Amino acid sequence: MNWKNLDELKAFDALKNTEPVNVRDVMTGSNGADRVKNYSVPMAEGMAYNYAAKAVDDKILDQLQALADEAELTQKYAALYNGEVINTGEKRLVLHHLCRSQLGKDVVVDGVNKREFYTTQQQRIAEFANKVHSGELTNEKGEPYKIVVQIGIGGSDLGPRAIYLALENWAKVNNKLKMEAKFISNVDPDDASAVLYGLDVEHALFILVSKSGTTLETLTNGAFVQDALKKAGLDPAKHMIAVTSETSPLAKNEGFMDAFYMDDYIGGRYSTSSAVGCAVLSLAFGPDVYADFLNGAAKADETAKDPDIRKNAALLDALIGVYERNVLGYDTTAVLPYSQALSRFPAHLQQLDMESNGKSVNRYGDPVNYVTGPIIFGEPGTNGQHSFYQLLHQGKTIVPLQFVGFKESQMGNDVVIEGSTSQKKLCANVSAQIVAFACGKDDDNPNKRFDGGRPSSVIIGEKLTPASLGTLLAHFENKVMYQGFTWNINSFDQEGVQLGKVLAKRVLAHDTDGALAVYSDLFEI
Repeated sequence: MNWKNLDELKAFDALKNTEPVNVRDVMTGSNGADRVKNYSVPMAEGMAYNYAAKAVDDKILDQLQALADEAELTQKYAALYNGEVINTGEKRLVLHHLCRSQLGKDVVVDGVNKREFYTTQQQRIAEFANKVHSGELTNEKGEPYKIVVQIGIGGSDLGPRAIYLALENWAKVNNKLKMEAKFISNVDPDDASAVLYGLDVEHALFILVSKSGTTLETLTNGAFVQDALKKAGLDPAKHMIAVTSETSPLAKNEGFMDAFYMDDYIGGRYSTSSAVGCAVLSLAFGPDVYADFLNGAAKADETAKDPDIRKNAALLDALIGVYERNVLGYDTTAVLPYSQALSRFPAHLQQLDMESNGKSVNRYGDPVNYVTGPIIFGEPGTNGQHSFYQLLHQGKTIVPLQFVGFKESQMGNDVVIEGSTSQKKLCANVSAQIVAFACGKDDDNPNKRFDGGRPSSVIIGEKLTPASLGTLLAHFENKVMYQGFTWNINSFDQEGVQLGKVLAKRVLAHDTDGALAVYSDLFEI
């Protein structure tokens, strides 16, 4: 395949020289109505990606298609799921897609079929969860476990936590909540203390998640929990399981009830589909719910194979993002889910996007001459409207917007006030914000004038369910992957995470000098 930098592609030169679109003009009046009807791509699980309010037209779409073709983006996707070494920084395969489906040929490494390896772990976890739920597995008093607590950081926390919170209320009203879940991530002792305070540890099951078995924050919090269990007169080995690699010190460790495995081919921020997410979510909701979630993701992965950008929502979303970043010069993207259930989804996408594509060298280690990943932030609507939307509407910085909305509420509990339900009011706000950002408003009073021209897209679904949530997660994973391919960077390592960890270990070992030594003294370390 042809691995070229973005600025070496002829299609990118053509894209830069294409007349830009005035969002305000094209979204006003009947033109806007036609765009909303036509600029939409079907997604899995009945969802749709609508990009009518983005700064593109048919000519720019053709240029983006040419860019996708010249960069061989879908061929690179196929190379990834067929087991080529895509993570060049660590010389590893990238196989999180295999946790949810077999998209291509078998991937066999050192005699191990990786798809079979991942599904075996899912089956082991399902059996374990069913035994916990049935009361076959109990604490030392023969009593059932009632709560599950995940101990992990980064990808071992953000993705699983976001997915749990997204489905917690759905599970309650559908009688699928088997165990309440909580999460400990920060090495700040107040985080673990807050979770443990008042917790019924006697009936709690803890999951320690660390691929290497050496993650400082996670092991520290694990020891914190073990200490709390011992002080309660409990045996930690009857209250803890591990999710780790087969070669880590946590594997086959007598201090745990059981261990479930992942491998180096699943990156942390892509690990919700692996044992990292499978254990806590299967215990919380049951293996059948987790399977529905994976099926929704698998369907999205399948649609991401289509080379036609007008039929491939993840690819089109990615390319529009590259256009906004590298041609229009926008630095930031706001993720705005109009669903309270997705309250932590923007935080997960921050890690997914910024840890993947926050790079300044290409996949071979050579500097690139263009910007890469955007800054990601966001909050649920309508809360965000009463927070940072002022800057988004009238600030000098244009921020592309990514809305997510659903026609129906999760819990089905609503009331009619002033002629409409709360859910209708929520959806009305999504629609209004898209048009307000795009079209603005003229006013003789400059303080009340809105320039408009603020680009946005929206993903619309019927209802947030396990399957539609899986589709949503996979959409963004595939979008980030396609952008990394377009920028010719490695989206699957994270060297930027390591330097601070190394220096922190020096501080704790009292091996410091210069500014580091003085900061250590200021904190009385």
